[in-house]
Amino acid sequence: MRTNFLIVPLLIFTLLLSACGFHLRGQGGFTFPFQTLFIQAPNANAPFILDLKRAVQLYGIKLVDTSENAQLTLHIVSETMSKQILSLSDAGRVREYQLNYRVSLRAYDSKLDEWVPADEIVLQRYLSFDNTQVLAKEMEETVLYQDMRTDAIQQILRRLSLAKPPQSPQSN
Repeated sequence: MRTNFLIVPLLIFTLLLSACGFHLRGQGGFTFPFQTLFIQAPNANAPFILDLKRAVQLYGIKLVDTSENAQLTLHIVSETMSKQILSLSDAGRVREYQLNYRVSLRAYDSKLDEWVPADEIVLQRYLSFDNTQVLAKEMEETVLYQDMRTDAIQQILRRLSLAKPPQSPQSN
């Protein structure tokens, strides 16, 4: 009797959650106007590129080895991380950092027609700092950079899903 009492609210909650269009982060319903993709990057084994490749493959896009074999080439021009001091304590010790993550990209087809013009994704997070918790703050910094990398990948997927071949000039 008691298990039915718990199952009914759980079932109602699940139905309401699915009815509102809820989906897990990273599971957006992207559809892409291409089937094959070549990812050109300065470092093909960088964590960002490996995560991007995994994310693209989750949506059924086939990754190819050369731009000649791809319908679309995604050129990751650069990926940079930086950290700036935002504020200091009265004693001159760092109290807060600003973490920056920047990805420059563009996408084009085999004819070098741009589908996604040169663009830049810029993300920022703020990190309070405490000298008594150095290891914990280093871990928090790592997690924040990973979060920004995931966010940048989602933004790239969104841009690729909206990418369109350039319009051919209409003859009069």
